Amino acid sequence: QVQLVESGGGLVQAGGSLRLSCAASGTIFSINAMGWYRQAPGKQRELVAAITDGRDTKYVDSVTGRFTISRDNAKNTVYLQMNSLKPEDTATYYCTTNLRDYSGDVYDYWGQGTQVTVSS
Repeated sequence: QVQLVESGGGLVQAGGSLRLSCAASGTIFSINAMGWYRQAPGKQRELVAAITDGRDTKYVDSVTGRFTISRDNAKNTVYLQMNSLKPEDTATYYCTTNLRDYSGDVYDYWGQGTQVTVSS
């Protein structure tokens, strides 16, 4: 079994910063891609940022230049540094990972979500 534990969400004023963390634990042989999605009330879940095991990154256009995704392979952890936050960034943020277990099988896992609220 694998668990993803997220932390770092909260309430911040517009223009402020937050750093989200997501640590994976359990039966993990290797982690391929890691990423962050978000879902605001009444909206579809969208990919915010992703990072491969080769550290290639991609971002949704609305956060490019403001958010930075990174990972620490030794800790099986992915981070999302969010700067210059805007009220429209308000959402529940979900961590996800694509990983391989010791049987060679590949799975996707999701965290429980962490709330980010940006006040104007």
